Amino acid sequence: MRALITGGAGFIGSHLSEYLLDKGYEVLCVDNFLTGSKKNVSHLLENKNFKLLNHDVTKPLFLEEEINVIFHFASPASPIDYQALPIPTLKVGALGTHNMLGLAKEKKAVFVLASTSEVYGDPLEHPQREEYWGNVNPIGPRGVYDEAKRYAEALVMAYHRYHKLDTKIVRIFNTYGPRMRANDGRAVPAFITQALKNEPITVFGDGTQTRSFCYISDLVEGIYRFSISDIHKPVNLGNPQEATVLELAQKIKKIANSDSEISFKQLPIDDPKVRCPDISRAREKLSWEPKINLDDGLTRTIDWFKKEVIK
Repeated sequence: MRALITGGAGFIGSHLSEYLLDKGYEVLCVDNFLTGSKKNVSHLLENKNFKLLNHDVTKPLFLEEEINVIFHFASPASPIDYQALPIPTLKVGALGTHNMLGLAKEKKAVFVLASTSEVYGDPLEHPQREEYWGNVNPIGPRGVYDEAKRYAEALVMAYHRYHKLDTKIVRIFNTYGPRMRANDGRAVPAFITQALKNEPITVFGDGTQTRSFCYISDLVEGIYRFSISDIHKPVNLGNPQEATVLELAQKIKKIANSDSEISFKQLPIDDPKVRCPDISRAREKLSWEPKINLDDGLTRTIDWFKKEVIK
């Protein structure tokens, strides 16, 4: 089996590359390193079944080799990134998805779209089921990412219905683990970096907004199971164990044995008040649910940050 992963040098893409190589796949990792890093996959370059290609998927990609499955994971994904890169974010959701669907059609490959819990916006349903259509502000600061993913989902379903392409839409909820960028603006790497430096841990709002945090190894296991399934409806992948952002900050402070104070800043516009997946479909159809609890996952992530980031 030969897999192509766009955004393969990103946080999730690099872990997925490792996982598939361990499963015996050949992996073509495609990335233009806008937010990904060669360092994330440098340890894979000596593997004869791994190939790295520097390419912007908003431009067509022509390949001679057979491709069995395409994982389209290319996109800025953190608020800092997609607000700094609004046009590339929209282009990779639209043009990038279109190009990769065209390649999948040519190669008769399975197509797996990395969508996001952000398609639900600031949800009025809790927890969020796949049938929920969302509460998204299309012209707000988060709209470039939310609507890029919503459009990508529509495009994927059009190719499935019209061209009979074997497609999958995975809606990824908050995921964390080694290889997250310290400065990407998301809560886990930001809090860990601040805690290890004994700097104030900055919580937005009063910290009562909730998130659900899934460890990266659990996520890629779910993505793989989905890719070899016969399901075409969207599937939520995430950890249904909810925590407030303040609880997360306190956990990280304790595990890191930090002297940091917790400080509060103004909540960003359109920041979701709640975020928690209903994973009934993943449990039933994929026999999947997360195994790594938050304390264990944070301990592993903090240990990595100590070795690789805070030296």
